[in-house]
Order: sequence, then C-alpha cells, then structure tokens
Amino acid sequence: MAAPMLRCMSPSRWFCTPGPLGVLPRGLREAHSGNKGLLAAQKARGLFKEFFPDKGTKVELPELFDRSIAGNFPQTIYCGFDPTADSLHVGHLLTLLGLFHFQRAGHNVIALVGGATARLGDPSGRTKEREALDAERVGSNARALRLGLEALAAHHQQLFSDGRAWGSFTVLDNSAWYQEQHLVDFLAAVGGHFRMGTLLSRLSVQTRLKSPEGMSLAEFLYQVLQAYDFYYLFRRYGCRVQLGGSDQMGNIMSGYEFINKLTGEDVFGITLPLITSTAGAKLGKSAGNAVWLSRDKTSPFELYQFFVRQPDDSVERYLKLFTFLPLPEIDHIMQLHVKEPEKRGPQKRLAAEVTKLVHGQEGLDSAKRCTQALYHSSVDALEVMSDEELKELFKEATFSELVLDPGTSVLDTCRKANAIPDGPRGYRMITDGGVSINHQQVTNPESVLVIGQHILKNGLSLLKIGKRNFYIIKWLQL
Repeated sequence: MAAPMLRCMSPSRWFCTPGPLGVLPRGLREAHSGNKGLLAAQKARGLFKEFFPDKGTKVELPELFDRSIAGNFPQTIYCGFDPTADSLHVGHLLTLLGLFHFQRAGHNVIALVGGATARLGDPSGRTKEREALDAERVGSNARALRLGLEALAAHHQQLFSDGRAWGSFTVLDNSAWYQEQHLVDFLAAVGGHFRMGTLLSRLSVQTRLKSPEGMSLAEFLYQVLQAYDFYYLFRRYGCRVQLGGSDQMGNIMSGYEFINKLTGEDVFGITLPLITSTAGAKLGKSAGNAVWLSRDKTSPFELYQFFVRQPDDSVERYLKLFTFLPLPEIDHIMQLHVKEPEKRGPQKRLAAEVTKLVHGQEGLDSAKRCTQALYHSSVDALEVMSDEELKELFKEATFSELVLDPGTSVLDTCRKANAIPDGPRGYRMITDGGVSINHQQVTNPESVLVIGQHILKNGLSLLKIGKRNFYIIKWLQL
C-alpha cells in the first residue's frame, strides 16, 4: 500500500523538497528559457488573469522565472483535466495554450488527467452536482483524454516550432497515486492539515451550500484531492506553478496552503479567463454548448467554422488567446480587416491556426475542402473529398452504396437512393428543378449519368433534394 507522501522519501523513489529555485526533476529533459518577461507578455495577451499569491512570498512569481532564465534551468508547471467526457473541448484550449507558452519558453509542463478526481466531480462554477461516473467509464475517458493531449502536443511540436529549445510535455494520471491508497490512512495523514473553516469559506463551496440541492461530501473533498495532487507533483517533479480557469482559484489556494504548511515553501497559481458563448454561458459539456476537440464529436470543418463565425468584437482577443501569432502581426491583421471587413481575414486566420493545432495540417486542409464544397459549391473540392469528410460535412445525409448499371438515369439514381417518392410526384420533383447532383441542377429524369459530371473522380455523387436533404452515393464497380 502506497502511503501518502508527507515526508522526504527514499531518493530512489521520491525527491526531497526543492530549494528556493526548484530542482530539475529526474526524467524531464533539461531545456533553456528564452523569454524574459514571459508572465508580463502573456498577461498583455490576456491569457494570464491572476497570480496567487501575488506578493508576500520569499520569492515572488516573476522573480522565480527571471532566476530560472539567469540560472539556465526550467520550472515545472501543471494543469489538470478531469475526464468527465471522452474528449477535450474548446473550453480546455486556453489552459493548454498556457502550458504550451511555458513549454516554448523552455519550461517543463505536465498535463494531469484526473482519473481519480473525476469520480468525485469538481463543484467549481457549478450550480448542481455532476452526473456520477463509474470507474470503467472514467477509465475509458481518461485514456481518450491522454491520446487527445498527446496528439495536441505532437501537432504543437511539429507545426509550430520556433527554433528555440523547448521544455518537455508530459501527460500523467492522478489515479496512479490514488488507486492503492487506503481511505483511513489517507485521511489520517492528509486530513489534519486542512481546516474546515477555510474549506467552507471557498466561493465554490459557499455557492453550492446556498443552493437548493446543497453539496455532497464527495464534491466537498474535491479541493483536498486537488491540493494533494499539487503537493505530489511539487515533491515528485519540482512543480511550483498550477494553471487553471478563473473558477479554480479556491482549489489553487487550498494547494498553496497545504504545501506551504507542510514544507514552508511557496508555490503559485495562475488563472486564465473562461471562454463563454455570445450569450455569456461558459463553454463546456455541462452547459450543452461544447465544441469538442475530438474529430469523432466535432469535425475539423465544424471547429473551423466555429472560429470563422466569431464576431468582429471578439476576434482580436481570440487571436491573442488562441494563437501563437506575435502581437505586431495581430495588429497588422486587424488593420487590414478595417479596410476589407467583408473578407473576414482575422476570423479565417484564427480558424486556421486553431484547426491546425487541434487536427494537424491534414485536418486544416479537410476543413478548407469542406468549406469550399458547402459554401462555394466547388465541384473540385467535392472530387477530392473522402467518404469520411462527406459524412462529416453532411451529417444528416443518407449514405448509400449503389452498383452503376449501364444506362442508369437520374430518375433511377434518385429512386434507388430512396430520395424521392415513387410515381408521378417523384418524377415532377426532378422536372420542377428540385434535384441537384454535385451542386448542378438536373431537370431531365431520363438523363443517363455521366462519369466526371454526375459521378466524381472519387466515385461519389452528392444528391440534394430540395434545400436541405442530402444523399451521398458511393458507386461500386465503376
């Protein structure tokens, strides 16, 4: 049984408390920081909102990073992601961008999957308790989140390199240090270091206690486990900084107080703004407005369009938050936008940068093909689209596989795809101009299909009946 680590363990297993400037943790590669004023730069972009504690520590946060630069060794920063779903969403992107900015400056970063804490449910920013998830589902979600985080880190490394020596990106799961803990041993070792009055004073707790539903013990203890996570990473990896959304300040404060009480050392928290919808609601699964980062749930085209549709009064802020573009380049993009607003240049650049980070270059290319096919009626784009892309683009479309017999007509095709009713009514739908194939209106039901016109080079036909009913046909034995 692995007891809670509340003292310096054997060097072969754990690290002792880092000194005032931190010790490079074993297993994380050394890198050099190249950004003086990193915190100020990200605060200027609007990415970093609050620092805690902002004063009164032996070494204040800006000084900690300045000394790292001078001493040529990195700090370690972490952020947690609870696997309450099998995909990250746009609401998670800012904390990931925060980690990436630290990594780019030469610091080591940790993305912590909450395989244990997701079983409890974080009450922060919520008006009612989360739906309980069983261990099997949480485990499956955790594995999916790990893959998603690793894919994003790979895209970042491959497509956004700036020539500097970056720090490492590590994915961990907190179930690794909780799964063998015994409840009584854990509470005996950890519980005595937390004061009920302090825990009850947190805004997230106060809000829930005053709600009609109240608050469960599991949710109340969430901040204790998050504090212990911070402590564990501090001792094991020399992690002194935790990133989180602005609704995480209470949990960050609990971690600071726990570590400071046990070790006398200072650690820090940095909050980032929460992204909201145009109606002001927080983006996320619980709010029902999540834009997912997994292709299975939100296609590259849908992600691209989400950012293309951002209003003018948000796009400059989002360019600063969601991209690595230098501020002078963003200023230039916005100046061009003033002259030619109809081109929506900032929105398209924002959408391209985010889609490339999330789905890679292939995902961005796919999103652009789908955009051309849907909004510009591009036959060229349709011809190079895959089955998967067409299904993503026309999600409500019926997909059929048909054999192309000699002499197959427009009427035959529509009937085999069950796209029109039998009899004279279906015939009239074609003659009245209600049918198109590959964006081209067809009015002669007896026209024989022509390869290269009605059937694209990729063996597909996009059949549209009326304004909104799509049918995708894959032709066999061409």
